[in-house]
Amino acid sequence: MRVTYSQLASPATAPLRPGQRSPPLALLPPIPLYRRLLRTHRKKLGPEQRIFGDTYLKAEFKRHKDIDNPLHIVGFLTKWQEYGQKLEGDSWKGETLDKSTVDKMSDQQLGQLYELMQAIQRRGKESADEELEGRSEKLK
Repeated sequence: MRVTYSQLASPATAPLRPGQRSPPLALLPPIPLYRRLLRTHRKKLGPEQRIFGDTYLKAEFKRHKDIDNPLHIVGFLTKWQEYGQKLEGDSWKGETLDKSTVDKMSDQQLGQLYELMQAIQRRGKESADEELEGRSEKLK
């Protein structure tokens, strides 16, 4: 079979339609993935979000350092790599958890998610209070 220039110029994969996700990249090893996520946090997140994100990221990788089950390792790395891809593409803003993900969570995970929600709400109230105090001081 003879290869033509038009065949060489055509894309190897079909073009993506609007709203369609790109195929997942090859799974990165833990250390390069960890470094990539920290770099992404530095580039994409604000100072407060970055502190929270870096702390959580470091704790999770430390907690899973001694896992021997290959299925858990692949699942862990896959989810973190998906997170990194979303963060790099800004598709995470305003996104909600789908019901199937919440249904798969353990009671402990749901408790952590609830605590996170409460912490975010408290921080939002504190920010709003600080903003109101700043405005009232300017009016004086």
